[in-house]
Amino acid sequence: MTSAIAAADSGGGPVAAAYIVFLVLVLSYLAIMAVKLGRIEREVVQIVEDLDRREAAASEAAPSTRSREPVG
Repeated sequence: MTSAIAAADSGGGPVAAAYIVFLVLVLSYLAIMAVKLGRIEREVVQIVEDLDRREAAASEAAPSTRSREPVG
């Protein structure tokens, strides 16, 4: 009886190894995606800051058209 149980248990090693390899692959993928997401987030923040600076510079450089409109 014990030999039948031992024979059934002997196939668990490769299955466990496959699960471990799969887990390592999934964790590696998640780590890579987290790094890419962080990089993209920094780039988006930089783009928004650049646009804000451009808008501020454009509004300072452009004269106001309301003060030049004729009244009446």
